[in-house]
Amino acid sequence: MNRRNRLLMVAAGLFLCPYLFAAEEITVQASEKGGYDFPSTGIAEVLNPSVFADHTDVEVQTSLDINEKFEAEQERMEQELTMANVQNALNIRAEATEDSDKVGLLYKDCGGKILEQKSGWTKLQSGNLIGWAKDEYLLFGEDAKEMAEDVGNWIVTLDAEAVRVRMEPDDQADVYGFIAYEDTLEFIETVDDRWISVEYNDEIGYVDSDYINVKFHIDEGETIDVIRVREREEAERKRKANRGAVSADADELRLLGALIYCEAGNQSYDGMVGVGAVVMNRVKSGAYPNTIHSVIYASGQFTPAMTGKVARVYEGKVPDLCMQAAQAAINGETTVGGATHFRRAGKREGFVLGDHVFW
Repeated sequence: MNRRNRLLMVAAGLFLCPYLFAAEEITVQASEKGGYDFPSTGIAEVLNPSVFADHTDVEVQTSLDINEKFEAEQERMEQELTMANVQNALNIRAEATEDSDKVGLLYKDCGGKILEQKSGWTKLQSGNLIGWAKDEYLLFGEDAKEMAEDVGNWIVTLDAEAVRVRMEPDDQADVYGFIAYEDTLEFIETVDDRWISVEYNDEIGYVDSDYINVKFHIDEGETIDVIRVREREEAERKRKANRGAVSADADELRLLGALIYCEAGNQSYDGMVGVGAVVMNRVKSGAYPNTIHSVIYASGQFTPAMTGKVARVYEGKVPDLCMQAAQAAINGETTVGGATHFRRAGKREGFVLGDHVFW
């Protein structure tokens, strides 16, 4: 994960990335892209979402194949991306002076799009945060791109409105279901020139790689307004807990258990504790928000939190084993040392536990 779990997601229609130019995208995992063995184009199984008609009803949106799109995005990253080069957080100011008002924070591992540069300062955009930062605390060019590739996410969007997820990488294979507007699936690997594999309802499914666009996602900074709202919400949660209406400890325990289920529900108990430990290591680090709730719901962090899955699990049934793992992590137990990141195991170096690599 970058500052959270790095999921390579196949999706359509949700804006996440702080420096991207398209407005409808969803996160994807960078880990399997080490070396950039990208999927190639094929014939998409594109559907009309209202009737799930044949792909012949959908007009081709672009002339570039997927490999060319990855290469174009890499070039754009090197030219227009900047990354925070700090241990904790970088002040973003309204003007290019140190005495200017602070408009937000760009955290460690976050990046943004370069808007303007002058006199040792860079104006950048990171999500909704727009402002100036001193160049001495930023990385540019190849250095920024290398950091981004280590902590960032590839975003895959669909040119079409819906596609089939098949049980095998074959046009005639049975169908699990569909990727449609704002759906998300975890990317696993490139199967061949046409097919990619994804995680679909705890099964491995296959999606035709045609009609896919790509962008790169870096964690977003936060505006002062967003930070203040979050702090007020935390104060309100504590106030209610003190009155006995809600126990904050029990609430965050359940929230952490829900996240563990979403991220590692199919992993071993040690793998579940590892995910919980990542959250707790962030809470303690000083480079991230200092509560479980704030870490999980920080901008552009854990994908299940962003998509609402964590909230749905929280409101429903959180498995006992996930709750046990959450309590263990809160108690200080860890199976992954001081790791603050994890993603699907692949080419990223780190401690491999089950299907995840932690670092």
